[in-house]
Amino acid sequence: MNPSQSSCSRHIRTAASALAVLLLIIGCSQTPRTVDTAAEKAVIETVIKNSIQWVLTKDTTLSYGSFYRDTSLFWFSPDNAGTNEGFDELKQVTETLFMDPRFKGVKSDFKQMRITLSHSGQCAWWSCYLDDFNEWDGRPANWENVRWTGVLEKIEGAWKIRQMHFSYATEDMQREIQQAVDSVKAGK
Repeated sequence: MNPSQSSCSRHIRTAASALAVLLLIIGCSQTPRTVDTAAEKAVIETVIKNSIQWVLTKDTTLSYGSFYRDTSLFWFSPDNAGTNEGFDELKQVTETLFMDPRFKGVKSDFKQMRITLSHSGQCAWWSCYLDDFNEWDGRPANWENVRWTGVLEKIEGAWKIRQMHFSYATEDMQREIQQAVDSVKAGK
């Protein structure tokens, strides 16, 4: 091997070693960090509750900050609102319904809240029963014992709701229908 080949081989080995160290450093920085599950769940619970309780003060900044702001946002409601898609639709519903002076938020209760964090710590899902007490034009406009589930993603360090689903339990709906029928039969 002549001296120029030897020098070239050393440079290649040095460059290869430097590349290996660089890849090791990059790889180590990409390994999952230990996630403080309790702390993350506390933050997630706050985001979930803020997405409902903002109406108490009509703080739209609090509401909008709870959701991912693009067209992939999705939620389903048990009332005539039905299927809703995209942040723009959320904003429109907020501004036309909830900001209407006839709408008043009263209080919300979250029962049996369960939050699960993904192994990566970047995704979470929840379920609970929601009692959301409100008024429309002075009359009750409540969701009571509504099943509420959803998915959040941690985006740029902040938890954002990506999807949610509200529904009444079948047995609750049957009970309400029976109460209405009984009321009609009783002449009320």
